[in-house]
Amino acid sequence: MRQLFLLVVSVPFFVLGCTPTVQVAAPKEPITINLNVKIEHQIYVKVDKALDDVISESSGLF
Repeated sequence: MRQLFLLVVSVPFFVLGCTPTVQVAAPKEPITINLNVKIEHQIYVKVDKALDDVISESSGLF
């Protein structure tokens, strides 16, 4: 009888010991995002300014 009582009492502790735990924690290192991007904006701006200069010099186009 005592063995049955110990079995009934100890089984829930074994079941609770096997349940997974989920922990949410902030990372210890900062998150770095490495973007290998080719930036061509400067070239487009220079070409756009050059075209504005050409168009404004020759007023006969428009």
